[in-house]
Amino acid sequence: MAAGVTFAVGLPGGGQDGDGGRHRPAGAAGATAEETSPVSSSPSPSSGATASASPSGRDRGPARTPAGSAPAGAPDEGAEKSGVPVTVRAEPYAWESPCSQRYLVDKPAGEMKPPPVEESAAGWVAAHGAVSSGQQYLRLTVQGTGPETVVVDGLTVRVAGKRAPLAWNDYTMAYPGVGCGGGVQTRAFGVSLDSARPSLAPEPGNEDFPFKVSESDPEVYYITASVSAYDVDWYLELKWSSGDRSGTLTVDDEGRPFRTSGNKGRPAFEFPIGGDGWVPEGTTKLD
Repeated sequence: MAAGVTFAVGLPGGGQDGDGGRHRPAGAAGATAEETSPVSSSPSPSSGATASASPSGRDRGPARTPAGSAPAGAPDEGAEKSGVPVTVRAEPYAWESPCSQRYLVDKPAGEMKPPPVEESAAGWVAAHGAVSSGQQYLRLTVQGTGPETVVVDGLTVRVAGKRAPLAWNDYTMAYPGVGCGGGVQTRAFGVSLDSARPSLAPEPGNEDFPFKVSESDPEVYYITASVSAYDVDWYLELKWSSGDRSGTLTVDDEGRPFRTSGNKGRPAFEFPIGGDGWVPEGTTKLD
């Protein structure tokens, strides 16, 4: 059997209940590289072992993933230094449609700014310490770093923390009376974070892994993570292979887990078009 040794593996730690300041969102996330050694002709005594040391040699702290995560729009330096032939850009605050997007915030309606447009969502979320409510919609762009073909073998969901749902106010991004469009994208997947072992499943009409990418032929994956019974910290592991090399990329929110909380029974608010503040959901009078 082929043997491999894995390097630079780390697990994002969970936060504390209701700790809005712990989770500081950003517009896009990086991916931390982990690569196995080329296939060997004989078994190794270290087969399957992992090394938890960070490439930087510094303590990352309990809430962070391995060093090497790239900031929004920047190259994945960890992948470049290790020779990993694939990068991932994650957009944790993409919207499938405004009607489907909600956020929990530990603030009264009178202290809230109006709903943002999707392009400004990451900044709005950061300013309010908001957490995705009910579901989170991620857009992952996967691209090779060179002309060689890289096979994306799969995406695995990892739970880093699970608590009771946040007891915060629930704010919908949709404006009352405004219709919402949207449809299932190709390469679309869903996952229930309420499950004991959450796993991705392709949406109806979509294909499942594996897929192929290169520098000139990237892929975009859309992931809808739903939850009702918990406040969940989670992240993804992307498995890749290219020739005799293979490895895993940890995909998260710039070194911290994604965070999604159930919203059942929470006070809900909406923002009327032309209004000057948030009102209880369902109370806006439509012409």
